[in-house]
Formats: sequence, C-alpha cells, structure tokens
Amino acid sequence: SVIIPTLDAATTIGATLDALTGEAAPLGEIIIVDGGSRDATMNIVAGQGAKFVAAPAGRGIQLAQGARAATGRWYLFLHADTVLERGWSEHVGRFMNHPDHAERAACFRFSLDDEARAARRLEAMVAWRSRVLGLPYGDQGLLISAAFYESLGGFKPLALMEDVDMARRIGRRRLTMLDAEARTSAFRYQRSGYLARSLQNLSCLTLYYLGVPVALIARIYGR
Repeated sequence: SVIIPTLDAATTIGATLDALTGEAAPLGEIIIVDGGSRDATMNIVAGQGAKFVAAPAGRGIQLAQGARAATGRWYLFLHADTVLERGWSEHVGRFMNHPDHAERAACFRFSLDDEARAARRLEAMVAWRSRVLGLPYGDQGLLISAAFYESLGGFKPLALMEDVDMARRIGRRRLTMLDAEARTSAFRYQRSGYLARSLQNLSCLTLYYLGVPVALIARIYGR
C-alpha cells in the first residue's frame, strides 16, 4: 500500500503518481490522504484508481489515517512532491522479499530537481545524516511492513517532525538505504534560499532534541 498525504498538491502529485504506475510495481493500492485541498489535486488523482481518504490537515495525522485505511502487508509512505526513479519497484520488491526484513525499514536516496550546486551540497548532507545518524526525512519515503509499523505505534499526530519521531523509534541499525533515488521538488529551498531553509530545518531538529514541544516548534516556524 502506497500512502500519500496531500494538501494543495496539484503541481506535483501527477508526476508522483505517474512514477508509481508507470512500471510493473508491487502495488496493492495507492491511498491519497487529503487534508482539505482547494486546488485541482482531487481532479488529478481521480483517474488513477487511488483510494481517497479525507483527514484533518497535518502530515502526521494524515499518514496515520492512511495506514489505518491500508490493506497491504507492506506500507510505502511517500510525499506528494516526490518522484521515484525508474526501476524503484525492483529495489522495493527485493527488500520486501528478504526474510530478515520483517522488522526493518527502508528509505530512498534523497535528490532535488534542481541543477544548482547548493542542491548537490544538500544532497550530500542528507546522505550523511541518513547513513551516520539514521535520520532520513519523509521526502526520502519510508518502506515498512504493516506488522512492524504497528509494533512501533505508528505515526504520531504531530504538527511536524513526525518523520524524525518515527525514524528514532525504528533506530539506525534497522534502517536500510535503497539504491534508488526519490527526487523531490526543490521549490521550498528555491523560494526561501538553500541556506535559510537548511538552517530552519536544523533549528527545528535541535529544538526537538532539546525536548521543546512539537506544537511550540510549529508555532515558532509558522506551521
């Protein structure tokens, strides 16, 4: 089951879905969990045969609700502005079929749809963070068995940092980096500036590890 939270994702969701359905993928279903889109998101996904779930806005809430609606033995959580590279289904299939992966999770290599040098530097930083600290973010996707997901307590209804919270519970030793890219929109970095956006993300992460309530962090950064 592929679970995608959406909120006004009309500019990106089409490419995300095309990558999922454009090859022989081990899919049982695609679940779109919408937080109240006012653009053409629903019109775009209507012809893809996806299951639609309405939920309160908030990525943690939407992801959790999508998992509750899913019927697959494996979940692939994916952001609505992330496009998996061609051949992704082979890597996913091998991971799911490995007998030792029932209690492991996997993510994709992070990349941005921008040719700027700043994008390459950020990709290198994310690769280091994922490998050394075991902290992939949600834009790298998350592949996890339904049973393992449930044993961890699922996604928490957090205003932000739901991906970090989940990664911490999975643990670095139980995370695998798949040899396939998840290419994400660079729009937010281009709009805010790579340095400013990266510093904001780092500040959020630091406050989270210092024990500042997530709701307060979200208010500080206008989420």
